[in-house]
Amino acid sequence: MKRKRLVLKTCIIFLMTAGAAWAAPLALPTVSVGIGQVSKPGDVSALLQIFFLMTVLSLAPGLLIMTTSFTRTVVVLSFLRNAIGAQQAPSNQIVVGLSLFLTFFIMAPVWQQINRDALVPYKAGTISQETAFNNAVAPVRKFMLSQTREKDLALFVSLSKMPRPAKPDDIPTMTLIPAFMISELRTAFQIGFLIYIPFLVVDMVVASVLMSMGMMMLPPVMISLPFKILLFVLVDGWGLMIGSLVKSFG
Repeated sequence: MKRKRLVLKTCIIFLMTAGAAWAAPLALPTVSVGIGQVSKPGDVSALLQIFFLMTVLSLAPGLLIMTTSFTRTVVVLSFLRNAIGAQQAPSNQIVVGLSLFLTFFIMAPVWQQINRDALVPYKAGTISQETAFNNAVAPVRKFMLSQTREKDLALFVSLSKMPRPAKPDDIPTMTLIPAFMISELRTAFQIGFLIYIPFLVVDMVVASVLMSMGMMMLPPVMISLPFKILLFVLVDGWGLMIGSLVKSFG
């Protein structure tokens, strides 16, 4: 009995202590934000650099899409999924993820050159910030120029009302990027058209067989989908598709 009373008293004391601790107000830190006067011009420069850095980081996904092989890759894979007829297989996450890693693979030589010519010398202090930026932009511009049609470049040069450039280096980067984008979309749609042809033939054959059998109420897509998947697997479709897609950037 004494032991039980001791245990009961201990529990009551513990509950009272815990209740008092929970009842006590929590001490929260205070945060104050204010605007003060700048004493040195260097403070303004540092603030502008931080603002510029945050802006670049927020635009990084857009730069990845606009200046790399991501656009063509993701559009072609989306065309492939729609041509097979499997709307949710593979899912959007898989399509975007595969496109992202294929972009890393295709753009690896460009990024290695940027690291060798711009990032490493700048970190070593052998070149200035402006020189590092120019060395980093040069291989990206070279890649975009190699994949951009002259017709698309001429379109945006005429829209910008600038004089005709004498050499590729005279083309502004802001003119090159949209020309590269529409060239990538055109190439992706051409590849998508070629992807649709064999699957369209399968759909037509299945629809003709169903009509000849009098089964007009049965959707041809339900019957053709397994055959299209089987055809895609038998010809090693993923290997052919990824190999042709990567070689198209050569």
